[in-house]
Amino acid sequence: QFHPWLYLIFMPALAMRAWADEVRTGTLETLLALPVPTLSLVMGKFFAAWTIAGIALALSFPLWIALTWLGPVDHGATIATYFGSFLMAGAYLAVGSALSATTSNQVVAFVLSVLVAFIFTAAGLPIVSDTVAGILGRESSEGLAKFSILDQFEGLNRGVIEARAIVFFISFIGAWLCV
Repeated sequence: QFHPWLYLIFMPALAMRAWADEVRTGTLETLLALPVPTLSLVMGKFFAAWTIAGIALALSFPLWIALTWLGPVDHGATIATYFGSFLMAGAYLAVGSALSATTSNQVVAFVLSVLVAFIFTAAGLPIVSDTVAGILGRESSEGLAKFSILDQFEGLNRGVIEARAIVFFISFIGAWLCV
């Protein structure tokens, strides 16, 4: 349940150099002049960061082993949570990569990424839903909550792999990488 809030800080920090550093050092022109499609560059930088996030997530595997040794663990739920956590890391990295491309300053890219990621995370909180329901109505509140990373991660965190969550995260990543 803490993964979204940890990733809200760590994934934008991982992604903040993706493009902002290229602009700052002046290597963006050289990179874009290479005979490589821009989509390949974007996907390469994204998958490199996502691989690092996946390795960091995999390094928590000994915790799973320790918990299994201490008592019964629902391994299916744990695998679903790892899968959901990996997809969520990709979502936050996609936001960070897109916003890193908008500025030449890494700190600005980080702050913008955290703010935008916070909006997509907090949209599912009851305080936000109740406030939006009071202003725009219950249907608008429920619609906004469907775009929340917390709402999509909730089922995966319980051990339920839902197609809607997978489609959401893949679409979310794709949309932010196309920006």
